[in-house]
Amino acid sequence: MKNRIVISIITIIIIFKVGRLEAQTPNHNQPFSHQFYQKFDNKIYSQKTKFHSSIKPYFIDDTILKPSVDSFFNVNLDTNKKSWAHRKLFQEHFIEVKNKDFTVFADFLPDFTLGYDEVTGQNTWLNTRGYQLGGTIGDKFFFYTSGFENQAKFPNYITEFVNENGIIPGEVNDKFGPRKSIKDWAYATAILSYTPVKYLNVTLGQDKNFIGDGYRSMLLSDVAANYPFLRLTANLGNVKYMALWAQFQDLKSPQFSYDNGFRKKWGVFHYLDWNVTDRLSVGIFDAIIWQDADSTGKRGFDFSYVNPLIFLRPVEGQNGSPDNALVGLNLKYELLKNLTVYGQFLADEFTAKEVFAGNGYWANKFAYQIGIRGFDMFSVKRLNYLFEFNTARPFTYTQRSSLLNFGHYNQPLAHLYGANFRETVGILNYSLGKFDFSGKVNLAQYGLDASANDNFGKDIYKPYSTRNSDYNNITTQGLKTSLLVATGRISYLINPKYNLRLELGGLIRSESNDRGDRNTTLISFGLRSSFRNFYDDF
Repeated sequence: MKNRIVISIITIIIIFKVGRLEAQTPNHNQPFSHQFYQKFDNKIYSQKTKFHSSIKPYFIDDTILKPSVDSFFNVNLDTNKKSWAHRKLFQEHFIEVKNKDFTVFADFLPDFTLGYDEVTGQNTWLNTRGYQLGGTIGDKFFFYTSGFENQAKFPNYITEFVNENGIIPGEVNDKFGPRKSIKDWAYATAILSYTPVKYLNVTLGQDKNFIGDGYRSMLLSDVAANYPFLRLTANLGNVKYMALWAQFQDLKSPQFSYDNGFRKKWGVFHYLDWNVTDRLSVGIFDAIIWQDADSTGKRGFDFSYVNPLIFLRPVEGQNGSPDNALVGLNLKYELLKNLTVYGQFLADEFTAKEVFAGNGYWANKFAYQIGIRGFDMFSVKRLNYLFEFNTARPFTYTQRSSLLNFGHYNQPLAHLYGANFRETVGILNYSLGKFDFSGKVNLAQYGLDASANDNFGKDIYKPYSTRNSDYNNITTQGLKTSLLVATGRISYLINPKYNLRLELGGLIRSESNDRGDRNTTLISFGLRSSFRNFYDDF
């Protein structure tokens, strides 16, 4: 261990020394939504560029992406003199300071929405007051933080999820629990990004990460709550490499004490993306999840997983195989000038003999994705599209306990539905000046547990030892359920600097199985200012 610490110290010294020799524009990498990134598909998925599209958040000052991003942020820019109030409302940050040594920007982020569910006759609403603060120091350091105070009255299906899981989807725990129908919560994000040389970025964050080219990810997604992480990203032209160390929380396992808070677990992720040709990219993924402590003692952070270049599975085996190891593959091929084919495959655990036997062995745990996406559909400029299929076999991402599963804060770290499902997604997005139009349809089938004593493999927080059967396990087994979620949004951009917009939205949701139907038909209108992904399609 002493040798590892010495090597790490020497490496840091070298990085800082080299960093003094070469100036580099900071890599701004605060996360944006899938819809926001989709606006730039004509650059990201062009055969004329070799953009590493599968590692998000993107560095938006990348030379390929920067012109398009600047064009969006400056859409309202008017060089004529305007009043201070006009400039702040329509084209500038509320606070903005620029000089040769540092820059700072800050904004108030409102998210006020009113809605009405025609099926239940209930009103819904969201009242969010937030802020963002960011900037640069020198030519290598970027910082960003945001915080939000929220109250909401959700449609029934989201309220039921919150009451059952104790969390706001993708955010934090519900302050007052199921005894109150109005939900109250607060959450924050923070990113410190340092680029010592143009080939390397070091980011310390309390936020999310995403690996993949699709709307969903079967490897690592932004579904769950924020978490603390350290990320190294190396860019060597055709090869981009990411090493990520993170700490997660498990709300299911009993706390040791109030002072210790929720139980903790650790994760390490390696991902290498290689642009093999102008059209073909191959990404290789591996990950390990391990628990921080059990009743017999504290393990803490395992330094055997520190080396960012080592394959994780042999190290996990050397430790006695106590942890959860996963491997995966991400592929992308730009088939036409405006059409890209992409896919993922994840192997959680499998026995080769059982796979070829075709007998539905429970431990043949894998997931995959296949999709197409592109831009200028039917030769219509700025009409972007995506169609994808996702599936995960029963018990994928599960483990002996929730302290080892591929989850964080009562939600999956990969696909929103967990496992034991099939899903098809279609998305269209079109921009015309300050107007933006988007539509999305999700069609899914999954197998629910018919009773509390069942485990058919969808809930990744149930130990796989409680499974109903060792053999004859098939995808969507259990209480077979069909889901349709269709959403549409029309927005008008007010201020691009913090995505302030007026938005009219609609949602139709239908979930049905042998026990009945649950329907939602929601229309909403609001003043919004978020760039982030918030998933309501479950």
